Amino acid sequence: MQRLKNILLMAGFFILAIDASPKKGLQRLKNILLIVGFLIIAINASAQKGLLNTSSSPYARLHSVDMGSVQFTKGFWAERFEVCKNTMVPHLWNTYHDAELCHSFKNFEIAAGLDTGSFKGPSFHDGDFYKTLEAVAGLYAVTKDTALDRMMDEAIAVIAKAQRKDGYVYTKSIIEQRQTGRQKIFDDKLSFEAYNFGHLMTAACVHYRATGKTALLEVAKQATDFLIGFYNTATPEQARNAICPSHYMGIIELYRTTGDKKYLSLAKKLIDIRGMTEGTDDNSDRVPFRDMKRVVGHAVRANYLFAGVADVYAETGDTSLLHTLNIMWDDVINKKMYITGGCGALYDGVSVDGISYNPDTVQKVHQAYGKNYQLPNLSAHNETCANIGNLLWNRRMLELTGDARYADIVELALYNSILSGVSMDGSKFFYTNPLAASRNYPYQLRWTGGRQPYIALSNCCPPNTVRTIAEVSNYMYSINDEGIYVDMYAGNTLRTKLNDGAVIKLEQQTDYPWDGNISITLQEVPARDLALLLRIPGWCRQATVTVNGRPVTEIPVAGTYLKVKRRWKAGDRISLTLDMPATLVESNPLVEETRNQVAVKRGPLVYCIESTDLPQDQALTDIIIPANISLQSRPMQLANGHIVALEGEARLLQHTNWSNTLYRPLNALSKPVKVRLIPYYAWANRGSSDMSVWLPVSR
Repeated sequence: MQRLKNILLMAGFFILAIDASPKKGLQRLKNILLIVGFLIIAINASAQKGLLNTSSSPYARLHSVDMGSVQFTKGFWAERFEVCKNTMVPHLWNTYHDAELCHSFKNFEIAAGLDTGSFKGPSFHDGDFYKTLEAVAGLYAVTKDTALDRMMDEAIAVIAKAQRKDGYVYTKSIIEQRQTGRQKIFDDKLSFEAYNFGHLMTAACVHYRATGKTALLEVAKQATDFLIGFYNTATPEQARNAICPSHYMGIIELYRTTGDKKYLSLAKKLIDIRGMTEGTDDNSDRVPFRDMKRVVGHAVRANYLFAGVADVYAETGDTSLLHTLNIMWDDVINKKMYITGGCGALYDGVSVDGISYNPDTVQKVHQAYGKNYQLPNLSAHNETCANIGNLLWNRRMLELTGDARYADIVELALYNSILSGVSMDGSKFFYTNPLAASRNYPYQLRWTGGRQPYIALSNCCPPNTVRTIAEVSNYMYSINDEGIYVDMYAGNTLRTKLNDGAVIKLEQQTDYPWDGNISITLQEVPARDLALLLRIPGWCRQATVTVNGRPVTEIPVAGTYLKVKRRWKAGDRISLTLDMPATLVESNPLVEETRNQVAVKRGPLVYCIESTDLPQDQALTDIIIPANISLQSRPMQLANGHIVALEGEARLLQHTNWSNTLYRPLNALSKPVKVRLIPYYAWANRGSSDMSVWLPVSR
């Protein structure tokens, strides 16, 4: 609070200077106003430096703790964060600076006039680098490594030099305009200009909160100011040329950082103009947002849209937006999402709403949501970016409502369909995250063949995955006037300020998700009543909570937060035990691909069987899981980390090979066989293999 008072006092002196200054020219006044602008930014950011800055959002019930206030100690996320720090971020940074492999940063150097050449790579390459820069900023917020700070400073200087004077910064167009003289912008319905702008805005806000520096923030502000001017004169067709709307989230975060309402107005306008001209289901803009009844089309674009709209609702309270978000959430989570939290079942397809007897009006979709309960396994797309979009959307819904069901989805996606996107050693990446893999699959899918160090066709997922893991500590806790919400469990320390400025410090000790024992020790607490709200995951059927060894009177209920409120003292210890048996899960019978099959979950983790763990003469498709199977936990070392596998006795169907036969008489003979299941995120870390999450069940 004292820092805020000092900033306000300084602002007061500058205002007096403006009032008292003689007429010595407009430039002096501009300089003073510029300084005051920076002070306003500092005031807005001084209250909270969370990854999402919802501390002043009038329609958000929760907000994140400050970046860097959570430090992992040991356990699952400490291990993953170390791999991120030591391998993922350095690997990614080197990749994007290797012009022979990836031209992304080289494009900025050419646009800045620091080198010569032509634009190379996909049109969203700028956004890939911004995500990489954000990953470095997220890492710096925790480590304060000065080498990371220097890396960012050097890159930001090049980006700033590449930006046009009018604020436009899109290396593809800037380079091509210089070479051809053409000045067209936003003239391609598949343009990724706005998408790139959006990741610039988000990276700039994260960089500012992590470092306190404004260089990238100024680039982002000028770029967003350009967008404001552009949308004031754009044709309806130009206005809709903004696929994959990361810029909705970015614009609102810029508004939260600067407090400038023109950015909020821009975000509201962009939602209002959706569907005002002919659009597509693939881009989720066939109809205005408020008229959407179900989700079809590209899953990344849809999830980014929903996350951005949730941001706008947090600032405006427009219930018509929340109404549609609730419809979309029910549609995705209960009818179109995989058990891993994966989103976007189809590589390619036809829009549910675009089907017509006139072939000219049929709309294609790709990397897309399909029909309700259409969830293939071998050909499941589940782009890692879409799964990250699922996390971004549900984290925002959690902050809007305080409802634990959204935290359940954040956890589900993070541990399964997001973490699967990167190898355990941090050097190779998936674009798609199928629920089954087979070397006998008769089709060549566009993204197949295991994880890759660089996905040349489209490397958007690796930087998105790495920035998510670099920032994962920001998803552990939330704050409101009552106290601290414990959203996720991991070995860490938290030191932060509550809404009234009081300091709280605690330590969490646990081997979660490998077991359900969690201990939270309070080390510094305010001298008043304070609530600790512990998430009881929706998958947990039984939980116990004690304080200093004594059971609490509150009753834990799955899928809610358990509130424990009292006057705490330093040294108080809360123990939470979540029952975590291995559980067989079946799908809705309308999911044809998994009828009469089961998957295995233990805690937040989905498990799978990998052919690596079977003898060579045993086919994965011959494994039958008994409904009464007993699965035992077995620690296991795998790549850069340890996992807990599950082992038990299943049945092996005995028959001759299928060869080229489509049908054959049933052979019911089977024999016992030992099976091992590993967490889904850990598959494909031991070479090429077959894999399946779903397996036939005998009842």
